[in-house]
Amino acid sequence: MHVLLLKEPRDGESGPDPYIKELASHGHKATLIPVLSFKFVSLNTLSDKLFQPEKHGGLIFTSPRAVEAVKMCLEADERREEWNSSVKDKWNSKSIYVVGKATAAAVRNLGLNPLGEDTGTADVLSSLIIEREDTNIPPLFFPCGSIKREVLPTALRGNGVPLETLTVYQTAEHPDLEKNLNNYFTEQGTPASIAFFSPSGVKFCLEVVRRLSGEHMAQIKFAAIGPTTQDAMTAEGLCVSCAAEKPTAEHLAAAIAKALQ
Repeated sequence: MHVLLLKEPRDGESGPDPYIKELASHGHKATLIPVLSFKFVSLNTLSDKLFQPEKHGGLIFTSPRAVEAVKMCLEADERREEWNSSVKDKWNSKSIYVVGKATAAAVRNLGLNPLGEDTGTADVLSSLIIEREDTNIPPLFFPCGSIKREVLPTALRGNGVPLETLTVYQTAEHPDLEKNLNNYFTEQGTPASIAFFSPSGVKFCLEVVRRLSGEHMAQIKFAAIGPTTQDAMTAEGLCVSCAAEKPTAEHLAAAIAKALQ
């Protein structure tokens, strides 16, 4: 059966996207349509902060995009050299917190050792940080996107853990989103299942999906990558057929396969 994945392709991965591969192993044909576009901002400020690890108690990354912004700051040879020779070790002597496997993998590529890979959501990660950190540390540094949820900052500040945030990328609707959705529905028809990967995805796609699927809307099995996305879908009046137990390709594919049985 046809499954539509409303998500960004994995950066720098050779071969098929893991979600497409996992769904194929369950006998389903998945297509990926990117929903968001990203613009990096404040990279000079980010660079300054990255090269002053002594001013911070640790790092927090909740998306691969934030890690990508860091990577951009290290593109100059002398910067990369300084990072490799001393700066990354100074960060590694502190805690580097992440949500999810994709973010953890990107962090490892920078030579950093991530903690919290299996937390899966900002709620669970904030509990881990509160458990581990003292309130008298220098602020944890959290480079993030313009549409970040306030769960993590609110939880940390509420428990007295000092935090400094910096917006390093802005999120907008992908310029070809509507055209790509139109083409998909024209060529493939209404999919058996549609998976959402973020509240922004719900916001930018739902109206177009409703229009294109028309009377077939009720037959679609809607899937969510996690609880935050599921909440956004429910708030829009969508009936969510399944949600991934953890935000991984294996868990989502298994959930969709079960819903489509």
